[in-house]
Amino acid sequence: MTETISHTVGLKDLPRLVGTALGTSDPIRITQHQIDQFADATNDRQWIHVDPERAKQGPFGTTIAHGFLTLSLAPSLFWQLLDVTGSDQVINCGIGRARFTAPVPVESHVRLAAEITAVEPCKGGYQLTAALTFLVEGSERPACIADMIIRYLGDISV
Repeated sequence: MTETISHTVGLKDLPRLVGTALGTSDPIRITQHQIDQFADATNDRQWIHVDPERAKQGPFGTTIAHGFLTLSLAPSLFWQLLDVTGSDQVINCGIGRARFTAPVPVESHVRLAAEITAVEPCKGGYQLTAALTFLVEGSERPACIADMIIRYLGDISV
């Protein structure tokens, strides 16, 4: 699968993106191996995530991804949607809010939709806020909604 960037913009032009929907990323398949690795890394080995046999009898009929696993995909999927040229450094400042609104069953395909909601000057560049929506194929509800905050630093006078 090729990763295509839907928007390329120069650092100084970031403020013009406020209100822009960036489109959706390529889908990524969520595997049991990914879920197990995330469980090992975070010590969150709840059966609904890591025990396929028990999960068959659970509320979703299969294992589901951790909400934070889904959220952790934000940077890599977001980079497919926006490329900022002229930035010397990009800093992921975190999440402003996040809600896990639907499960992500194992073997699901997840895509990210993003909209730029704010761009504010900060020391050395701009701070961007993007409203993220994680979409799961076959689900009517998004798996997660969140605001991601990123700083793009560089010479904005150019």
